[in-house]
Amino acid sequence: MKFTFPTVRRLGRFSLQAAKDVGGMALLLGRIAARLLPPRYDGPELRRCLFRMGYQSLGIMMATAFVVGIILVIQAFVFVERYGLRSMLGWGAGFVTIRELGPILLALMFSGRVGAYTAAELGTMQVTDQVDGLRCLAIDPISYLVVPRFLAMVISLTALTLIGNAVALISASVMGQVMLEVDTHTFWSNLFDTLEPADVMLSVVKSTLFGAIIAISSCHAGLSTQGGAPGVGISVNRAVVMSAVSIFVLDFFVTFVLG
Repeated sequence: MKFTFPTVRRLGRFSLQAAKDVGGMALLLGRIAARLLPPRYDGPELRRCLFRMGYQSLGIMMATAFVVGIILVIQAFVFVERYGLRSMLGWGAGFVTIRELGPILLALMFSGRVGAYTAAELGTMQVTDQVDGLRCLAIDPISYLVVPRFLAMVISLTALTLIGNAVALISASVMGQVMLEVDTHTFWSNLFDTLEPADVMLSVVKSTLFGAIIAISSCHAGLSTQGGAPGVGISVNRAVVMSAVSIFVLDFFVTFVLG
């Protein structure tokens, strides 16, 4: 590949923007930590965020998890038939769902729904000077806007992932009986015999970290919005991309360290 000056300039702009985003997210994380020790955040705003981000996301997350369980059985059909491993369907579905597929797919769905909304919401407040208005009223924007959203995303995604894992396994057991004639008792017995508490804890750790990185990415993108309405769209795109990349990077390191 022949590098030209425009290519070098684009690479330079991308590198500078990536470094700026990483540094901004690290600073925002430090500000959030400072407000959590001791806790300083708006309680009513936290409750509103939990309702909007957690409860109102329950339907789409359960639907996603239901489809995940069906896809697992469909993909496993060929190998189960070829090697005669019907009795191991419960272990295979549980291992893949709880450790990897469930946390990642639900986090990506959560990022697209909640993270994008948060970036758009904070971005609109930023370009319309509402954030500066809070400062003029002696209200800390981090404590009032960012910390409640951070806590709500972490709590919501962790709870939704646990619920989603259960829904995915239920749909996998039903689909396994329909497609592979694997009795549901055999499915669940094999699952509970082979599943370890460490597998569930790994899923909890991943979903907690994914929720945190989605919150930091979306809040940073929203608060750094510039350029009016077009800038809000750019910030939403940045938030979704940063969240997706961060999720896969975090998944690699958490699996490498704890897996």
